[in-house]
Amino acid sequence: MKLLNRLALCCLALLVTAESVSAQPGGRARRRADLSIPDVAKKDVICFALYTVHDKTLKLTAQLYPLDASDPKVARLEIEKDGQWTEVAKAKVIEAGWTAPFRVENWDDSTTVKYRVAHGSEAFYEGTVRRNPIDKDEIVVAGFTGNSIHPAHGGDISRQDLIDNVNKVDADVLFFSGDQVYDHNRHYAAWLKFGRDFGDIIKDRPTVCLPDDHDVGQPNLWGESGKISTLSGAADGGYSQPGVYVQEVERAQTSHLPDPVDPHKIGQGIGVYFTNLNWGNIDFAILEDRKFKTGPAGRVPKQGPRPDHIRNPEYNPASVDVEGAVLLGERQLDFIEDWAADWTDADMKVALSQTIFCGGAHIHGTANGRLHADMDSNGWPQTGRNRALEELRKAFAFHYAGDQHLATIFHHGIDEYRDSIWSFCVPSIANLYLRWWDPVEPGENREPGAPEYTGDSLDGFANKVTNYAAANPEAKPAGNLLNTRAAGFGIVRFNTKSRDITMECWPRNVDVTDPEAKQYPGWPLTISQFDNYSPPSWGELGEMTFDVEDPVVQLVDASTKEVLYTVRVAGTKFTPGAPKGKSFVVKVGQDAPETIVAENAKVGGEPVSVTLK
Repeated sequence: MKLLNRLALCCLALLVTAESVSAQPGGRARRRADLSIPDVAKKDVICFALYTVHDKTLKLTAQLYPLDASDPKVARLEIEKDGQWTEVAKAKVIEAGWTAPFRVENWDDSTTVKYRVAHGSEAFYEGTVRRNPIDKDEIVVAGFTGNSIHPAHGGDISRQDLIDNVNKVDADVLFFSGDQVYDHNRHYAAWLKFGRDFGDIIKDRPTVCLPDDHDVGQPNLWGESGKISTLSGAADGGYSQPGVYVQEVERAQTSHLPDPVDPHKIGQGIGVYFTNLNWGNIDFAILEDRKFKTGPAGRVPKQGPRPDHIRNPEYNPASVDVEGAVLLGERQLDFIEDWAADWTDADMKVALSQTIFCGGAHIHGTANGRLHADMDSNGWPQTGRNRALEELRKAFAFHYAGDQHLATIFHHGIDEYRDSIWSFCVPSIANLYLRWWDPVEPGENREPGAPEYTGDSLDGFANKVTNYAAANPEAKPAGNLLNTRAAGFGIVRFNTKSRDITMECWPRNVDVTDPEAKQYPGWPLTISQFDNYSPPSWGELGEMTFDVEDPVVQLVDASTKEVLYTVRVAGTKFTPGAPKGKSFVVKVGQDAPETIVAENAKVGGEPVSVTLK
């Protein structure tokens, strides 16, 4: 059986490799990544493990190499207690993808615990479940995207620089926003390679992985709630690979995440994983911004060689914002609304998703490849984009994402510039497909001395965006060198005491602790949590003083009863921002907005002293 399995895998690998090789000038064939599955010894059959802890529940998924028919199909999870290994859970090994998902409830997250995954009598894989860092002022989240390993992408190099830097900053959370795998037919083999590359840091800290288009085996993804795609490029919406393939991908990459808040499956039996993770008093919303999204083909007037690319600069952006087009979908919007109002054990809110809510690049592929609008971006559909931003800003949520291959910082606008949240898109680990942020007209209201591509602009869908940084690659990158292709990774430091958010953007193969090491132009940049919902046109209500530290404040429109925002303030004083000319009900509480302290608050009102004890 083992020999037959190996032969089948080798034949598939040879077939895919042969189909993928393309000729290069001079008759040289483009090399492909080596995705052969090692024939490991019994003691090494556990490749790596991922985990999260949320609401006193540990979820850990162990990834195994292929087992023989005679091997046990059960794995064990043990923790070190009083110098002895104690079993706390067992899991059946799921043969489609060889994963072992563990769940341990009533987990004590106040202490750091050594664990090991065991299989049979020989295989042991050790790691550390960290304690919840609720006493830390600064929570560090390292962000990655676009993990191509193909030589043609410049990706066939060691990831040791990334491993070293994560350890040097001692990141509290790892965030892989998508395209962990760049092979459309062999996710399992490529996922094992990902684990061999990153397992040493993943095993010791909470990790969030979001599978994106390439992970599920297609070049772009408009999931449309699980329909079957029939077009090359999948622009008609849905999945190109069978549902069972997608299920295996998501089981490998997301089964260790906290339970989904709305677990009902979509088409083809594909599950969902959107949920939240509370760690270090930061509440992370984990979103799926492609799973429910509508495909453009057949719905949007075609204005380019591809149904998702608009090449006509004279087109009317409103013409593509077609009725019924979906971005996040009602289920996720309902989740965000509830999440934004719930500040239990949370000082700050962060949204994690595959990509940002705008068309984040003007030029694709090569320096002369200007593309007016890209419907694979979350700038489209505009109505769905605006609805997502409207819900996220109610929590003053910062947005952390990837996918674009181009690192950027945007302050998003809906009705006016800078009236919504900030986003940081991290650069690709290996940048296979280059993009540039380069508006035709210089941005307005730029910071003094800032490049012309920064400032207020409209993206290709007429969405209001303000750019503060873009790690544009060189116009003519030198071969496959990562340092000319703007590859790298991101670090965000969330200070739960000061409520500052500091974004860092680093090239590959630097030491981030070296004072001489330079980030990409425009980074680092620090903003306040409260900058994520502070429209320029707003005024201020009267200053509020509290007899408790860090209460929760909620503003409700007095006429419509709509919640404007909910936030945990810093300290004992807070001056709420609000639109002019309206009246608001203000609610306050130590952990939830339970007490009405004003029923007709307006901009320019008198100070208010609030007693909650």
